Amino acid sequence: MKTFNNKIALNLDGDAGVLVKAFIEPIEYTQYNFHVEWDELANMRVVEPQKQYPASVFQAFLPSEPVSLGECWEIEEGVLELLKQLHPNPRLDLDINNGDSLGLWTCLRAYNDGFADIMFRIHAEFAIESGRFTPSQFAGHLVIDRMKEKVTFFQMYVPNGTLNFDAYWDTVGSDIGYCPQMELRTGTLPDDAEFTASITEEKAEHVLMSCFYKFQQINWVSLEEALEMAPAQQKPIHAVSLDGPLFDESC
Repeated sequence: MKTFNNKIALNLDGDAGVLVKAFIEPIEYTQYNFHVEWDELANMRVVEPQKQYPASVFQAFLPSEPVSLGECWEIEEGVLELLKQLHPNPRLDLDINNGDSLGLWTCLRAYNDGFADIMFRIHAEFAIESGRFTPSQFAGHLVIDRMKEKVTFFQMYVPNGTLNFDAYWDTVGSDIGYCPQMELRTGTLPDDAEFTASITEEKAEHVLMSCFYKFQQINWVSLEEALEMAPAQQKPIHAVSLDGPLFDESC
Protein backbone atom coordinates (compact mmCIF):
# COMPACT_ATOMS: atom_id res chain seq x y z
CA MET A 1 0.00 0.00 0.00
CA LYS A 2 1.62 3.25 -1.16
CA THR A 3 0.57 6.89 -1.40
CA PHE A 4 2.45 9.53 -3.44
CA ASN A 5 1.38 13.19 -3.07
CA ASN A 6 -2.36 12.40 -2.93
CA LYS A 7 -1.92 9.67 -5.55
CA ILE A 8 -2.19 5.99 -4.63
CA ALA A 9 -0.72 2.88 -6.20
CA LEU A 10 -3.09 -0.04 -6.80
CA ASN A 11 -1.83 -3.60 -7.01
CA LEU A 12 -3.00 -7.19 -6.60
CA ASP A 13 -1.25 -10.31 -5.35
CA GLY A 14 -0.48 -12.28 -8.49
CA ASP A 15 -0.82 -15.63 -6.68
CA ALA A 16 -4.40 -15.04 -5.50
CA GLY A 17 -7.35 -16.67 -7.28
CA VAL A 18 -10.80 -15.13 -7.76
CA LEU A 19 -14.00 -17.18 -8.22
CA VAL A 20 -16.51 -15.32 -10.40
CA LYS A 21 -20.17 -16.21 -10.91
CA ALA A 22 -22.04 -15.41 -14.13
CA PHE A 23 -25.74 -14.69 -14.66
CA ILE A 24 -27.95 -14.16 -17.71
CA GLU A 25 -31.71 -14.01 -17.23
CA PRO A 26 -33.97 -14.74 -20.24
CA ILE A 27 -34.74 -11.71 -22.39
CA GLU A 28 -38.15 -10.30 -21.47
CA TYR A 29 -38.90 -7.98 -24.35
CA THR A 30 -37.91 -6.98 -27.87
CA GLN A 31 -39.73 -4.50 -30.07
CA TYR A 32 -40.10 -6.91 -32.99
CA ASN A 33 -40.25 -10.19 -31.05
CA PHE A 34 -36.71 -11.28 -31.93
CA HIS A 35 -36.35 -12.87 -28.48
CA VAL A 36 -39.06 -15.38 -29.45
CA GLU A 37 -38.40 -15.94 -33.15
CA TRP A 38 -34.57 -15.92 -33.07
CA ASP A 39 -33.19 -19.00 -31.29
CA GLU A 40 -29.87 -17.35 -30.40
CA LEU A 41 -31.66 -14.70 -28.34
CA ALA A 42 -34.31 -17.04 -26.95
CA ASN A 43 -31.63 -19.44 -25.67
CA MET A 44 -28.90 -17.04 -24.62
CA ARG A 45 -27.25 -18.47 -21.47
CA VAL A 46 -23.89 -18.11 -19.72
CA VAL A 47 -20.96 -20.23 -20.92
CA GLU A 48 -19.74 -21.02 -17.38
CA PRO A 49 -21.89 -20.31 -14.28
CA GLN A 50 -18.71 -19.95 -12.23
CA LYS A 51 -15.03 -19.78 -13.07
CA GLN A 52 -11.74 -19.35 -11.22
CA TYR A 53 -9.47 -16.57 -12.50
CA PRO A 54 -5.92 -15.53 -11.63
CA ALA A 55 -5.55 -12.08 -10.09
CA SER A 56 -3.72 -10.96 -13.24
CA VAL A 57 -7.09 -10.73 -15.04
CA PHE A 58 -8.20 -8.04 -12.57
CA GLN A 59 -4.81 -6.36 -12.57
CA ALA A 60 -5.78 -5.25 -16.09
CA PHE A 61 -8.37 -2.94 -14.45
CA LEU A 62 -5.69 -1.17 -12.41
CA PRO A 63 -3.49 1.73 -13.51
CA SER A 64 0.19 1.22 -14.22
CA GLU A 65 1.01 4.46 -12.36
CA PRO A 66 -0.27 5.98 -9.09
CA VAL A 67 -3.59 7.84 -9.58
CA SER A 68 -5.56 10.50 -7.73
CA LEU A 69 -9.21 10.58 -6.68
CA GLY A 70 -11.55 10.92 -9.66
CA GLU A 71 -8.80 10.21 -12.18
CA CYS A 72 -9.65 7.99 -15.18
CA TRP A 73 -7.49 5.57 -17.12
CA GLU A 74 -8.08 3.14 -19.97
CA ILE A 75 -8.39 -0.58 -19.26
CA GLU A 76 -6.34 -3.13 -21.15
CA GLU A 77 -8.12 -5.63 -23.37
CA GLY A 78 -7.70 -8.43 -20.80
CA VAL A 79 -11.36 -7.85 -20.01
CA LEU A 80 -12.25 -10.08 -22.97
CA GLU A 81 -11.30 -13.11 -20.88
CA LEU A 82 -14.02 -12.21 -18.37
CA LEU A 83 -16.63 -11.54 -21.04
CA LYS A 84 -16.03 -15.02 -22.47
CA GLN A 85 -17.59 -16.44 -19.30
CA LEU A 86 -20.86 -14.89 -20.50
CA HIS A 87 -20.54 -15.64 -24.21
CA PRO A 88 -17.80 -17.29 -26.32
CA ASN A 89 -17.47 -14.47 -28.88
CA PRO A 90 -17.11 -11.05 -27.22
CA ARG A 91 -15.54 -8.17 -29.08
CA LEU A 92 -14.66 -4.59 -28.23
CA ASP A 93 -14.84 -3.25 -31.79
CA LEU A 94 -18.54 -2.50 -32.10
CA ASP A 95 -20.10 -3.07 -35.50
CA ILE A 96 -22.62 -0.29 -34.84
CA ASN A 97 -19.68 2.15 -34.68
CA ASN A 98 -18.15 0.93 -37.94
CA GLY A 99 -15.74 -1.35 -36.12
CA ASP A 100 -14.29 1.40 -33.89
CA SER A 101 -13.62 0.59 -30.25
CA LEU A 102 -15.17 3.04 -27.79
CA GLY A 103 -12.52 2.16 -25.23
CA LEU A 104 -12.68 0.81 -21.72
CA TRP A 105 -12.46 3.37 -18.94
CA THR A 106 -11.98 3.17 -15.19
CA CYS A 107 -12.14 5.77 -12.41
CA LEU A 108 -10.85 5.82 -8.81
CA ARG A 109 -14.06 6.63 -6.92
CA ALA A 110 -12.98 6.26 -3.29
CA TYR A 111 -10.23 4.98 -1.02
CA ASN A 112 -8.90 4.74 2.52
CA ASP A 113 -5.95 2.95 4.08
CA GLY A 114 -7.74 -0.39 3.75
CA PHE A 115 -9.74 -0.35 0.53
CA ALA A 116 -10.05 1.27 -2.89
CA ASP A 117 -13.30 1.43 -4.87
CA ILE A 118 -12.84 1.58 -8.63
CA MET A 119 -15.75 2.18 -10.99
CA PHE A 120 -15.59 1.29 -14.67
CA ARG A 121 -17.55 1.39 -17.90
CA ILE A 122 -17.02 -0.96 -20.83
CA HIS A 123 -18.62 -1.12 -24.27
CA ALA A 124 -18.58 -4.55 -25.88
CA GLU A 125 -20.81 -6.79 -27.96
CA PHE A 126 -21.18 -10.49 -28.70
CA ALA A 127 -21.02 -12.01 -32.16
CA ILE A 128 -23.82 -14.58 -32.22
CA GLU A 129 -24.94 -16.91 -35.00
CA SER A 130 -26.62 -14.87 -37.73
CA GLY A 131 -25.95 -11.52 -36.09
CA ARG A 132 -24.80 -9.62 -33.01
CA PHE A 133 -25.96 -8.66 -29.52
CA THR A 134 -24.89 -5.24 -28.21
CA PRO A 135 -25.58 -4.39 -24.55
CA SER A 136 -26.08 -0.72 -23.71
CA GLN A 137 -22.88 -0.86 -21.63
CA PHE A 138 -21.18 -2.88 -18.93
CA ALA A 139 -20.88 -0.88 -15.72
CA GLY A 140 -19.27 -2.01 -12.51
CA HIS A 141 -17.17 -1.82 -9.38
CA LEU A 142 -13.88 -3.37 -8.39
CA VAL A 143 -13.09 -3.06 -4.68
CA ILE A 144 -9.63 -4.18 -3.61
CA ASP A 145 -8.12 -4.74 -0.20
CA ARG A 146 -5.04 -2.51 -0.32
CA MET A 147 -3.35 -4.25 2.61
CA LYS A 148 -3.79 -7.83 1.37
CA GLU A 149 -3.76 -6.85 -2.33
CA LYS A 150 -6.80 -9.02 -3.02
CA VAL A 151 -10.15 -8.56 -4.78
CA THR A 152 -12.86 -7.92 -2.17
CA PHE A 153 -15.74 -7.30 -4.56
CA PHE A 154 -16.23 -7.30 -8.33
CA GLN A 155 -19.36 -6.66 -10.35
CA MET A 156 -19.70 -6.15 -14.09
CA TYR A 157 -23.27 -5.81 -15.31
CA VAL A 158 -25.61 -4.39 -17.93
CA PRO A 159 -27.64 -1.68 -16.15
CA ASN A 160 -31.39 -1.91 -15.94
CA GLY A 161 -33.45 0.31 -18.20
CA THR A 162 -36.55 0.26 -20.33
CA LEU A 163 -34.27 -0.82 -23.19
CA ASN A 164 -30.76 -2.06 -22.50
CA PHE A 165 -29.54 -3.82 -25.63
CA ASP A 166 -29.50 -3.62 -29.40
CA ALA A 167 -29.53 -6.71 -31.63
CA TYR A 168 -28.97 -7.22 -35.33
CA TRP A 169 -30.27 -10.30 -37.13
CA ASP A 170 -28.68 -10.86 -40.54
CA THR A 171 -31.12 -10.47 -43.47
CA VAL A 172 -33.88 -9.40 -41.04
CA GLY A 173 -32.72 -6.18 -39.41
CA SER A 174 -32.25 -4.48 -36.05
CA ASP A 175 -34.23 -4.71 -32.82
CA ILE A 176 -34.01 -3.31 -29.31
CA GLY A 177 -35.07 -4.91 -26.07
CA TYR A 178 -34.70 -5.56 -22.36
CA CYS A 179 -32.67 -8.23 -20.54
CA PRO A 180 -33.23 -8.19 -16.75
CA GLN A 181 -29.77 -9.51 -15.85
CA MET A 182 -26.42 -9.97 -17.55
CA GLU A 183 -23.76 -9.93 -14.88
CA LEU A 184 -20.43 -11.18 -13.52
CA ARG A 185 -19.95 -10.95 -9.74
CA THR A 186 -17.79 -12.06 -6.84
CA GLY A 187 -17.37 -11.14 -3.17
CA THR A 188 -19.29 -8.62 -1.06
CA LEU A 189 -18.98 -4.90 -0.48
CA PRO A 190 -17.32 -4.09 2.87
CA ASP A 191 -20.07 -2.78 5.17
CA ASP A 192 -17.89 -0.72 7.48
CA ALA A 193 -15.62 0.98 4.96
CA GLU A 194 -15.55 4.72 5.66
CA PHE A 195 -13.60 6.24 2.82
CA THR A 196 -11.32 9.12 3.68
CA ALA A 197 -11.47 10.38 0.10
CA SER A 198 -14.39 9.85 -2.29
CA ILE A 199 -16.62 11.22 -5.01
CA THR A 200 -20.24 10.17 -5.45
CA GLU A 201 -21.18 7.30 -7.74
CA GLU A 202 -23.20 9.78 -9.82
CA LYS A 203 -20.12 11.96 -10.30
CA ALA A 204 -17.98 8.96 -11.24
CA GLU A 205 -20.62 7.79 -13.72
CA HIS A 206 -20.65 11.21 -15.38
CA VAL A 207 -16.86 11.37 -15.53
CA LEU A 208 -16.76 7.93 -17.19
CA MET A 209 -19.56 8.82 -19.58
CA SER A 210 -17.61 11.90 -20.66
CA CYS A 211 -14.66 9.67 -21.60
CA PHE A 212 -16.88 7.95 -24.18
CA TYR A 213 -19.14 10.76 -25.35
CA LYS A 214 -17.65 14.24 -25.70
CA PHE A 215 -21.10 15.83 -25.95
CA GLN A 216 -21.52 15.03 -22.25
CA GLN A 217 -19.12 17.90 -21.60
CA ILE A 218 -21.77 20.30 -22.91
CA ASN A 219 -23.84 22.08 -20.25
CA TRP A 220 -27.24 20.80 -21.34
CA VAL A 221 -30.36 22.56 -20.07
CA SER A 222 -34.08 21.93 -20.46
CA LEU A 223 -36.11 23.72 -23.12
CA GLU A 224 -37.81 25.78 -20.41
CA GLU A 225 -34.45 26.95 -19.07
CA ALA A 226 -33.21 27.69 -22.60
CA LEU A 227 -36.25 29.89 -23.33
CA GLU A 228 -35.43 31.97 -20.26
CA MET A 229 -31.68 32.14 -20.88
CA ALA A 230 -31.66 32.88 -24.62
CA PRO A 231 -33.09 36.45 -24.50
CA ALA A 232 -30.92 37.41 -21.52
CA GLN A 233 -27.73 36.11 -23.16
CA GLN A 234 -28.70 37.11 -26.71
CA LYS A 235 -27.98 33.60 -27.97
CA PRO A 236 -29.90 31.28 -30.33
CA ILE A 237 -31.43 28.04 -29.07
CA HIS A 238 -30.09 24.72 -30.34
CA ALA A 239 -32.70 22.08 -29.55
CA VAL A 240 -32.17 18.31 -29.69
CA SER A 241 -35.12 15.88 -29.84
CA LEU A 242 -34.47 12.15 -29.29
CA ASP A 243 -36.54 8.98 -29.43
CA GLY A 244 -33.99 6.91 -27.48
CA PRO A 245 -30.93 7.19 -25.25
CA LEU A 246 -27.96 9.12 -26.58
CA PHE A 247 -25.45 8.07 -23.93
CA ASP A 248 -25.19 4.29 -24.42
CA GLU A 249 -25.32 1.67 -27.20
CA SER A 250 -28.88 0.40 -26.73
CA CYS A 251 -30.30 2.09 -29.81
